[in-house]
Amino acid sequence: MLTFDEKLSVITSFSELERKDVSLGRVNFQYNESVYDKKNVVYHLHPNGNGFVYAGHLSGYDTNDKGLVNIREFSQEELRTIIEQSINSLSHRPEHEMIEEAVIGDGREQRWHGPEGATLLLVHEDSLWNIYAGLNLEAAFESYEEAEDYLMDEGFSGLRD
Repeated sequence: MLTFDEKLSVITSFSELERKDVSLGRVNFQYNESVYDKKNVVYHLHPNGNGFVYAGHLSGYDTNDKGLVNIREFSQEELRTIIEQSINSLSHRPEHEMIEEAVIGDGREQRWHGPEGATLLLVHEDSLWNIYAGLNLEAAFESYEEAEDYLMDEGFSGLRD
């Protein structure tokens, strides 16, 4: 297990991270160029060596409900890898997120998943329930129930967001 100072040495080697001292000797490191509201890459690194790294956009890590991974037992290489991946994940939005953001705007939305990995967005805009495939309007309905029936008939199941 790395000591606090060894972990600090790894973390401070990332010049894009800014140190923020917090209470009880703990330290956060923020990535201010994040394209998300999320800025903390390293969260509450404690003098006892415990701490967390944000991995909410990464796969392959056991995260808590805030997307954080406990790094207490990480080796130097594991710590360097997860920090690099975290920074990369906060550096750009996947194209599907940008498309969804452009479509959704201020509307209420649900993601529906269907055959062959297809995803459709059901968006409540003005008085209509619109179904989008990417940026393309697939169908429009006057009620949620009509839209839901259509999606279910097409083999989609909804994940309420």
